[in-house]
Amino acid sequence: MRILFADDECSLQELMRIELPRLGHEATVCPDGRTALAALERTAYDCVIVDLDMPGVGGLEVIGRVREISPDTETVIVTGKSSLETAVAAVRQGVFDYLTKPCKLAEIQGVLERVRRKRELTARLRALEGRVLRAEGATRLVGESPSLAEVRRLIARVAASSATVLIRGETGTGKELVARAIHEAGARAAGPLVAVNCGALPEQLVESELFGHRKGAFTGADEHRAGLFEVADGGTLFLDEVGELPRALQPRLLRALESGEIRRVGDNAPTMVDVRVICATHRCLEEMVAEGTFREDLLFRINTFEIAVPPLRDRLDDLPALVDHFVRRARPQTPPQAVAATADTVVILGRHRWPGNVRELANVVEHALVLCDELPLSVGHLPARLTAGRPPVATATGAVAPAVDRPVSLRELETQAILAALDRHQGNKPRAAEELGISLKTLYNKLAGVASSAAS
Repeated sequence: MRILFADDECSLQELMRIELPRLGHEATVCPDGRTALAALERTAYDCVIVDLDMPGVGGLEVIGRVREISPDTETVIVTGKSSLETAVAAVRQGVFDYLTKPCKLAEIQGVLERVRRKRELTARLRALEGRVLRAEGATRLVGESPSLAEVRRLIARVAASSATVLIRGETGTGKELVARAIHEAGARAAGPLVAVNCGALPEQLVESELFGHRKGAFTGADEHRAGLFEVADGGTLFLDEVGELPRALQPRLLRALESGEIRRVGDNAPTMVDVRVICATHRCLEEMVAEGTFREDLLFRINTFEIAVPPLRDRLDDLPALVDHFVRRARPQTPPQAVAATADTVVILGRHRWPGNVRELANVVEHALVLCDELPLSVGHLPARLTAGRPPVATATGAVAPAVDRPVSLRELETQAILAALDRHQGNKPRAAEELGISLKTLYNKLAGVASSAAS
């Protein structure tokens, strides 16, 4: 590590000039605070070790400057005049450690080793955060449909409050994305967002996962462990598929929501937490209440504010934008002017019912990208299940194959004839227009109509 050491004792200066490089560090040794401030302006350090009492510029002043210009640098105080007041002042400055003179070299070595480990963990955490961000993408609801605009409006309204939110919607509609948007737009954005799928937790471990446990509370509890409520303290806890929460555990969730009080499994003392809870479900909780599998009082507590996320089939006008979004997320080097999918591909996608909603569409685009060397995506890149029921395509002789499983409208037949002509001429529109007996402008107008129909 790169270390700045500042102390007015000549013997310590000489010792650090020799020992810090011997321990594998790059050291800058300064005789006073003013020299240390000058060094800080020139170079970035991993750790600053500074004497508290130096003539002129004191240690706390040096540390204050470190906080301003390099917040990630760790600071350590050494002093021969320790007192409660100086220790409190050091803590308030956020120093990493506080050593009293005479201190042994082994103590300094131990502190530097802990600094090194902390910096390694910080670097790993940032790398993981970057990977998660790249994998999840930015929190952005894609599309401009009226139903999605309403979701955005509700997010903006509720984010400013601390109300509990219930997000309803089918599987794959993006309920977690809505929860993230609420968290990031609210006052708790700097706090943690902890997401858990209640349906994915083993029933016998749900209580321990949510509320934590003490060592020895049950077989396998080898150590104290904080639950997700404690992990999310100061932030947001997102309970996905809250309808899957065991009936026996629902009173404990209700108590946590009403009082902010939780109790670890096997613990006698309660713990207070400050957590905003956002729940989501694809089930009808009212029916579950009628069946006796979900507590009515808990339903009233979690649905203070409701947001319904529309299924993809109800906002197909967002489909082209979603395809473009998934393509660019998978291939970030795609030029801005590149077309993500051909018009006939969008038509085929628009005819699908999308039972898996946006998640299914993301998987379809990923499938297509595997087969596609160069954009745009075409019908041939789509999974067979989407194209198996494709309406008949005009043959080279002009004959039209019969419909597979439903009547075909005159408009669809026209679309098929246009797409077939484009297929035969490898996308050459002037040649396709000539074969169809229409002008090039008319062909462009009809293709625009095809894309518009797919969107609507």
